[in-house]
Formats: sequence, structure tokens, C-alpha cells
Amino acid sequence: MDAPSAQLEAEVRDSIVRALATRRPILHHLNADTSWLLQIPRPAAAVKHGNRVYYNILIDPWFVGGQSDVARWFSQQFHAIESAVKSIAEVEELAREIEILAGGLRLGKGRTSNKDAGADLKTFIDAVVISHEFTDHCHRETLLEVDPDVPVFATEKAARLIESWKYFRVVDTTQTFTADAPDWRDYSFPPLPSWLSITRLTAAEDALYYHSAILVTFATHPFLPATPKKRSSLLQIHPDEPESITSSADAAECVIYTPHGIQHSALTPIEVADPPLHTLAFLHGLHDVKISAAQQLNLGARNGLKAQQKLQAKYWVATHDEVKRGGGLVSWFLQRKIWTVKDALSEAKKELDGEDTYMVDDKFEDVRFEDVGNGESRILE
Repeated sequence: MDAPSAQLEAEVRDSIVRALATRRPILHHLNADTSWLLQIPRPAAAVKHGNRVYYNILIDPWFVGGQSDVARWFSQQFHAIESAVKSIAEVEELAREIEILAGGLRLGKGRTSNKDAGADLKTFIDAVVISHEFTDHCHRETLLEVDPDVPVFATEKAARLIESWKYFRVVDTTQTFTADAPDWRDYSFPPLPSWLSITRLTAAEDALYYHSAILVTFATHPFLPATPKKRSSLLQIHPDEPESITSSADAAECVIYTPHGIQHSALTPIEVADPPLHTLAFLHGLHDVKISAAQQLNLGARNGLKAQQKLQAKYWVATHDEVKRGGGLVSWFLQRKIWTVKDALSEAKKELDGEDTYMVDDKFEDVRFEDVGNGESRILE
């Protein structure tokens, strides 16, 4: 490597190290569809005792090969874009490299080399989360590459399917986070650490839980702001109403992952959570996908906008929008409308009939919509 190239590499590495020093969560998009690695910084007390810096959660991994539900003649899909990450081994390497850059693995003269750092660890993956039983989320071939000692947290049908493989030692069914039990800490059980919980949000009218969400909650931020203001709905904005602000030393952050979308009306448990929950990232797709007028698959940007109005997430990240190569009977009936956030905002303004339309843009002034592409990462500051 010549001197200018070496200098550039060193500068890039230093920049990454400085960014990681903020000890904020990192989101990695592992393919063009809906496979993610969420890295959550462990509390300072845990790191002081020699633990790694990050707690690593692998979400809905499917990297190579096809997926089929019911039968191939009925539905079969393949990634149209080659996955940036092609194996669990590559996920492990990604997590290891981040740990080295963040200083979680001791390196340097007289210590472990970069090459050998973490060699004594069986896995860097701390948990696997599966949102649905469908094979583009619960992909057996990919999951069987994960170390069997890694605990899996899956929705009910997915958990039963995974248990039938008799491979993973721990398969837990995710509980539903409700307004009747609004304390996220009540859902944190071993093998999860006490500062983290993995649950789901569901809509009462969604009997099959197709439009549900995974809720990852964690209390690792030492200085969370006051609880967000109470929000009005998108179509009922009353700027003169008094707004209340409360604060709590026990407030936590959360990441909401909903690959098919969740009805905005089902997000009330987040609004009434006690201790308060601050939505750091909201993973909801933009594409409107349906089989027919009566069979909605992915809810798309319009629902995402209404959900975001409730959540006021700091980041809205698109997911599950890859236009895959498909075959089988279902592919003949699939209808997809590709939306953008701008399109959704335009529709919202039309619904307001020109009245108080400035409020729609104002609600999004501090929100960063992030298009995190295949193989890209974001530090969620």
C-alpha cells in the first residue's frame, strides 16, 4: 500500500473510532431486504467488568438461496440484489471488527493481535430475533449457521417451527407489550440482561399478527431527554392545546422493527409506557404491497407516516422493500406501489384540505429518514 493510501485508510479508521466512542447503537443492513444486525452498547458498569462493548442482536437473517412458503408452485422468491453479507460467519466478523475498533477487545504490544482478537469466543451474536414464521424472515438454512447456544426470540408460530428443528438450546416466544402492562422491565427475563427486553406489538384486529412489530427496549443511555410531548393524530392537529412533558430517571430507548408495517393505531402502548420510552429508530417499509384489495401485505409509506406521527422516532428507516425475483402462483397476483416519504407527505397534505399543512412538515423537522442500503451501517446518535 502506498503512503497516500495508507494515510487515507488511517484517517478513515480514526474517524470510525471517534464515532464509535460515542457508545451509541449501530444498525447494519445485511442485505437489500430485511436482515439487520442491531448493536446496542452495554452499560458502562458491564463493560468495566471485562465484557464486550456491544450486545449484538441479529434480526431475520436470510442471505443466500431461495425461500418458499407453502410450496414452490405457490410462492418462491430469491434476492434480486446480492446480499452484502453472505453467511453468519461474515456477521461474526463484522461484529468482531466493530468490537476491535470500539476498544472492546484488548489489542496492542504484548496483548492480542487484530488477527487473534476474539478467537476464544464461540460467537459474537448475543441473540437472534425472528419476526414471522415465513421463510424470508425465518430462513432455516441461514439460521442453522448460528451457534446453537445463541438464544432465539421468535413470535409464537416461528418459535414452534424453530423448536421443531431441535437445534437451538433456547427458543423463547416473544411476549406482547401492552398498555395494561406498560413497564418494559417486566418483560426482561434471562437469558436477556436486566437492561434489555425483546417484545412485540400487535393490533387487536390482526388475528394472524401479520402486521405486528418487534420491540427492542434498552436502558443504556445515561442522559435521555424529557419524555416527548403528547402527540395529536395526523388529521387532528390542535396547536393551541396545552402539551405536557414528564421526565423519568428510568426512561429507556427502543427500536421498533415492523417489516410488513403495523397499524398506527396499535402503537398506543409506546405512548403510555411507564417508564417512558423514546423511539430511537422505526424500521417500516415504504412500498405498498398487496395481493388484492382485500389482502394487504406491506402497509407502505402512508401508514408509516401516520405511525411516525405517533412515535416521533429519531430515525425512520425503510425495510423489506427489495423487489425480489419471484415465481409461483402468488407472483401473478402481487401488486406493488413504490412510495417515497415525499409522496406520503403530499398525500397527508391533501387529506388536510390545505388547512394547517405546515404542521405536517413541522412534525418531521427533527426526524431523519434514513435510506440504509445493502451493506450500509448507521450509528444512531
